[in-house]
Amino acid sequence: MVPVASLDRGGTPYEVTLELRRDGDSFGAVGERCGYFLAELAERVAAARAGGSPQAAAWPDPDDRFPDPPPSAGGTREPELFAFRYRDRGDVASTGELRCALRTSSVWIERQGTGLGVWRVARRAVIEAWGSGGRGVRAVLTSAELHDFLTELLADAERAGASYRGHQRTRR
Repeated sequence: MVPVASLDRGGTPYEVTLELRRDGDSFGAVGERCGYFLAELAERVAAARAGGSPQAAAWPDPDDRFPDPPPSAGGTREPELFAFRYRDRGDVASTGELRCALRTSSVWIERQGTGLGVWRVARRAVIEAWGSGGRGVRAVLTSAELHDFLTELLADAERAGASYRGHQRTRR
């Protein structure tokens, strides 16, 4: 993903759109003006990973701790942390898609052939990016890896001229 700056009338970068790339080729553009949302999500992931967070009681392993889904997600099986389905309202829906959903998996860990054991339950963020030609990529990330990914993406956005320090969104 490559952040591409959105410019105000004076030519000053203030936000980003994400260009989806695979093997050096562009295959979609999504998330018109999505940087502030991603900066807030990075903060929420860091807070969920913290030792005193509400998620810490339910998920002892920090890598399993993710922000709670918004109430609008209802009781969906794979709640989304974000979904950008096209760059702009005027785009054709098949222009591109970038989605991050939480998935929970269970693995039975048996104690030395006794038949006794415990379930190891883990949560991971699954990021999927798809373009109009059917090309896509998928990554499965721990909460630490998701935080690092978002932090690096926001650093790339800053290098493109958009800054999210303080997260105070201004209209230009």
